[in-house]
Amino acid sequence: PAENAAMQNNTHPATWTDSNIAAMRDGLKKAGFSYDWERELATCKKDYYGAQQALFIDMYNKGLVYQKESLVNWDPVDNTVLANEQVVDGKGWRSGAPVERRSMTQWFMGITKYADELLGDLKTLDEWPERVRLMQENWIGKSEGLSFEFDVNGTEANTKLPVYTTRPDTIMGVTFCSIAPEHPLAKKLAESDAEAKSFIEECQSMGTSQESIEKAEKKGFKTPYTAVHPITGEDVPIFIANFVLMGYGTGAVMAVPAHDERDYEFATKYNIPMKQVVQGDDMPKSGAFTGEGVIVNSGEFDGLTNAAAKKAVIAKIESLGKGEKTENYRLRDWGISRQRYWGCPIPFVQCESCGLVAEKKENLPIELPEDVSFDKPGNPLDHHPTWKHTECPSCGGKAERVTDTMDTFMDSSWYFLRYCSPKADEVVNKSDVDYWMQGGVDQYIGGVEHAILHLLYARFIHKVMRDLGYANSKEPFKALLTQGMVLHNSYQTEAGRYLYPSEVDVDGENITFEGKPVIVNRMEKMSKSKNNVVEPMTLIDKYGVDTARLFILFQAPAERDLEWSDSAIEGAWRFLGRLWNLMDVDKLSEETGKVVAVSHLVEKADIDLKRAIHQTIDKVTKDVEK
Repeated sequence: PAENAAMQNNTHPATWTDSNIAAMRDGLKKAGFSYDWERELATCKKDYYGAQQALFIDMYNKGLVYQKESLVNWDPVDNTVLANEQVVDGKGWRSGAPVERRSMTQWFMGITKYADELLGDLKTLDEWPERVRLMQENWIGKSEGLSFEFDVNGTEANTKLPVYTTRPDTIMGVTFCSIAPEHPLAKKLAESDAEAKSFIEECQSMGTSQESIEKAEKKGFKTPYTAVHPITGEDVPIFIANFVLMGYGTGAVMAVPAHDERDYEFATKYNIPMKQVVQGDDMPKSGAFTGEGVIVNSGEFDGLTNAAAKKAVIAKIESLGKGEKTENYRLRDWGISRQRYWGCPIPFVQCESCGLVAEKKENLPIELPEDVSFDKPGNPLDHHPTWKHTECPSCGGKAERVTDTMDTFMDSSWYFLRYCSPKADEVVNKSDVDYWMQGGVDQYIGGVEHAILHLLYARFIHKVMRDLGYANSKEPFKALLTQGMVLHNSYQTEAGRYLYPSEVDVDGENITFEGKPVIVNRMEKMSKSKNNVVEPMTLIDKYGVDTARLFILFQAPAERDLEWSDSAIEGAWRFLGRLWNLMDVDKLSEETGKVVAVSHLVEKADIDLKRAIHQTIDKVTKDVEK
């Protein structure tokens, strides 16, 4: 986002970012927040990202960072790869552009190696909102099921089609199999079948995230291959399907259309037979039955419950030597490569002789060049005339730097540990971390939209840093508050241009811009794209910081959305005026220097009011400390 904004404003990302930081710092100081400014850090400064590069090398040496060819989500506007967590409703989380599917060599972090711990330790986070823990649990998605193989007819002898299913109880209801467009069987068919090749190319226009797939129209291509049912020996057709991904499971699915909504939709479209194998209450008149019940039309498994049938089918397949009980996860390793300039450079080189080599730690930080051009599309580091050309840290021969930068979510995954020793030459100063981070951050505040982004990544990196000896607790954040969003109407001219609230004239219900009526849209989250933002400094300059604080606290509890209201701000300002008048209960006698009662207050009322004031101070102080 910083790089895009800099390009739009015809400036350098460093200049743009530094000016924004300066404005924010000024605002925070005016607001009176009691931060220790000696510990201020910026993740785009070399002392921070140099330490991050050292951490990255440590993770590589521990086997938690690797490269592989992979299908990725490509944002055609931001011109970079996105992690699945950064794809929302099939679109880039920042640009809003429909995401495409591409195959590229990428850097990954092995978050799946920590899947069990990330899942199990959610139970210890009893001061986190339940919905955040549930979102992470579902995203990690641990399941128990059956891994087995179909024999395949119509191609080379002894070809197998491995699949994984969480519903082995429905195995007798399989009427087709579906494979990913990138599956080896699909690729082989595309070599000789132009229609298959064309269909596979069409599938590339979709993203790889679950949201992209769920929202897309289900399409398929029938192959000449068939799969042999492992129990009945029946042949079932194999389709290439646009909703199956190579990166999830085996890239092949046993399809039971009578008991899976997606398979039902696909089978209905392509006139594929359906076989009901579960009988339960509230059977739908149309559509798939996905509930619990009793197994039917399944031979030796008839009459069993779903749970009993799962065990029986797994035992049967294992006895046939065709599969086994398996644990699986929805979570996939974190793709961190970004084809952008404004990020932490990945500290590796590609040597003509040695291959991929990590930079020596004494050569860190690998700094971003300042003289970059954004004239060409793509990654400015790739286009730079000199930056990527270097010497191999191992043999001294010619080498090229890796031009990918890290996902900036990596920068935000460990900054809280760096606060303990922001000027440290190493990743962190262990004694400082031991002192400040006993048991983790006491109270963390952040939006629920980061439940499976920042909060999951930070938990993972923190656990890695613990295992590397940099951290001393299992979890980074003891208590979590997910604050509500600040909402405001957005305003548009008749031509469609979004206006800032400060640009419109409000006279009761009459809202105009340059004398002409404006379109008033619904209350929604304040965002730069809609211009429906209110600059806090404008509010503070006009009313004072206490009014701004009071309005925010009175308008809604911290965890609820806050609807912006100019009249409520005025109300908070008037309330403080009345409060100030109440507080002025004592006067000093110029003659004696002693307190005298204000004339309009009798002595008892004066004393009662003073007592109430001090009781309030006592209660508020204790509540704040709690």
